[in-house]
Amino acid sequence: MRHPARLGIALTIALATAGCSTAARDGSRADAESATTASVTSCGSRLSFAGPPKRTVALDQTSTETLLELGLQDRMAGTANLKTKIPAQYESAYAGVPVIAPKIATGEQLRAAGPDFVVAGSADLFTKDRAGTREELAALKVPAFVSAVNCPQRNPAGRTPFELLFSDYENLGEVFGVQERAGKLAAGQRAAVAKAGESAAKAPRGKERPTVVYLYSVFNGMPYVAGRTGLPSEMSRIVGAKNAFDDVNEDWPEVSWEEVAKRNPDFIVIGDLSERGRPGDSAAEKRAAMTGHPVVSKLAAVRDNKILEVPGIELDPSVRSVHALGLLAEGMKDLGYVR
Repeated sequence: MRHPARLGIALTIALATAGCSTAARDGSRADAESATTASVTSCGSRLSFAGPPKRTVALDQTSTETLLELGLQDRMAGTANLKTKIPAQYESAYAGVPVIAPKIATGEQLRAAGPDFVVAGSADLFTKDRAGTREELAALKVPAFVSAVNCPQRNPAGRTPFELLFSDYENLGEVFGVQERAGKLAAGQRAAVAKAGESAAKAPRGKERPTVVYLYSVFNGMPYVAGRTGLPSEMSRIVGAKNAFDDVNEDWPEVSWEEVAKRNPDFIVIGDLSERGRPGDSAAEKRAAMTGHPVVSKLAAVRDNKILEVPGIELDPSVRSVHALGLLAEGMKDLGYVR
């Protein structure tokens, strides 16, 4: 692995001298222009801004798509770590954002982009051997924002992963002065979560919640499934199901096929990661791994094809996760778990 130069070297901040955010798709251009100062808390750090950032770098695809959804492409100086194909609704905006790194960005690549704000969905992108620590960036007067979903211990107790995700939209709305658009996005997705939750209310009374295994990846023949701390556990709760691996305190633990068989789920959700392109990523490969296994192939869920497919990237917290939640709710209806 190439080691980046230390972030202690002076960072040249090349601020844009013209142009305004095209968050104005909903009339929020005026908000962005009139915004003066803002202050938000991100993962225990207070971030202050004298005005809306003009050269933001998003360190991952999920952060990039959130900024694009908020119409902030003209405020972006870079993106990195693209995992899957950009959806059609973001293609035009994404095409205008420089890609500073196809995979995980280094400190050197980040410095070259001249950011005045850095956003990431995961705290582990802010390390010395990656983009640099948040403390190093703060010393260079570059605020670093981490999704609240990746920092639950620093957030109020009782807030669900979806609510933490929506708080990201609202905080970014404050930072960029696009509160109206951020509010509409959060409200629309809250409504989508509520609609999916109607499924749980319609489930037959007196019956136990159906159990589900979320198969995210198959690497070197071993399955990676959703544990208790991942978003799928919350999705399960919302639609009236139970994640079969809720006793494992990880997001995506590696388990054995025998352990999957032991849990004997009522149905299985496959995360299709075909576009990522690694062995075992596609839905077809995951189906083949299950049907070819001497024990798992005998499970009723596999034998009776009680299998749902959703885009794998949507099983991690992102602006697209409510879409996967809707697919889950509808799929449970089709499988007969909801009236």
